Amino acid sequence: MTRRHGVVLLAALLLAAACTSKSSEPGTSSQSASGRPTTSGPTGSDPVLQSELLKPVARYVQAVNAEDLDALVSAFATDAEVIDVGRRFPGHEAIRGWADQEVIGGTLTVDAVVESRPGYQKLLVTFAPGGSAGFAAHYAFTVSDAAITRADLTYAD
Repeated sequence: MTRRHGVVLLAALLLAAACTSKSSEPGTSSQSASGRPTTSGPTGSDPVLQSELLKPVARYVQAVNAEDLDALVSAFATDAEVIDVGRRFPGHEAIRGWADQEVIGGTLTVDAVVESRPGYQKLLVTFAPGGSAGFAAHYAFTVSDAAITRADLTYAD
């Protein structure tokens, strides 16, 4: 092997290593087993941010990304209400229908905890329904004990 071939081989190996490590960084996209795009990031790979979430809120985020409708519904109290850009979904049955039609199959990335106090948390998120590029939103959760009692979802300014 000539010196030139060695340099070219070394450059190719460094490029391949850079591409491999880049694809596993938080915030990058990949595909799930179902072929849907998924996003790693603060919701699953950043333990500091994950630990900042109230437990029911963390369960909600995890359920959305796991496409687990039952777990999503169980994050809410039986008499909870979701307000999605002004539309109201009161109780488990209504929340289940809403989530099945509009949430499951999407990905949810927590970009920041905007406000947090006992029993309340407001997040800046990116929600990407059905593998779309997604949009920024504010998700405000009221929590009582171990369940969400109200979720108010609005588009971010």
